[in-house]
Amino acid sequence: MSGSHHGHSHDTADKLDAALEASREGLRTLWISLVLLGSTAAAQAVVVVASGSVALLGDTLHNVADALTAVPLGIAFLLGRRAATRRFTYGFGRAEDLAGLAVVLTIASSAILAGWTAIDRLLHPATMTHVGAVAVAGLIGFAGNEVVARYRIRVGRRIGSAALVADGLHARTDGFTSLAVLAAAGGAWLGWGWADPVVGLAITAAIVMVLKDAAKEVFARLLDAVDPALVDAAETALRGVPGVRDVAAVRLRWIGHRLHAEAEIVADADLTLAAAHSIAARAEHRLTHAVPHLVSATVHVDPASHPGATHHAELAHTGY
Repeated sequence: MSGSHHGHSHDTADKLDAALEASREGLRTLWISLVLLGSTAAAQAVVVVASGSVALLGDTLHNVADALTAVPLGIAFLLGRRAATRRFTYGFGRAEDLAGLAVVLTIASSAILAGWTAIDRLLHPATMTHVGAVAVAGLIGFAGNEVVARYRIRVGRRIGSAALVADGLHARTDGFTSLAVLAAAGGAWLGWGWADPVVGLAITAAIVMVLKDAAKEVFARLLDAVDPALVDAAETALRGVPGVRDVAAVRLRWIGHRLHAEAEIVADADLTLAAAHSIAARAEHRLTHAVPHLVSATVHVDPASHPGATHHAELAHTGY
């Protein structure tokens, strides 16, 4: 027998309220980040006009692009709050994964642009003016990006949004680019024309490493990967439910920043339908409290002694 059980409606409502609050928190994080990075880019643009620094221009453009990633992520969070339909029966939470993919592509573009600019500067040296102002602008860029990166990553991990975490990592890459501007200014002050492109190439390598981490997280989410510790927590919770003799399988899936679960538990074969339903209800209740971000659970109850029914007994019994 099987069941998608929601007998404890107040618990489910609390979980959905928490998920909506997570969406609101994600949107708030994006808009605050947009304002902070927009202000940083505006301050840097003033120095670009005065100094003619190509490196600082590239960093400013990176910051503008990073700020604008708030737009697809914001759209994704808004879509994720829409109710499920008969066509999109699980809702629109996967829009976050698509936004995360867009962020990864943006990081890749930043790496290509940074590398190309560094090689071009190596081949065509340029004289930098207002070195002190460029150095200060580089520090401002680094500080602004690092603050935004930590904020996005912290909130993203708390609400379970891989896209927001990836966007935070992207902000961190632009912070590295800002440090490259600072190093370039130092090299110009010392008369080392080669310092700017060499440091730029080193920062490009660092961006590629961050790109690898962000891509790994986003593509893992696209493939329905979950932290094995969450599966362990779910199995432990189910085995602690009175009446559960064994746990045959547990499957977890992220949809946006919400988790959904399917579990197959084994109970005595001579239980009445009502008793098996009660066990499934307790199992669902225990799961939603034991696993963070879990908003729904479907529990299948299999009889312990029915031959060949350990994994597919729901096909031969009345569902609920």
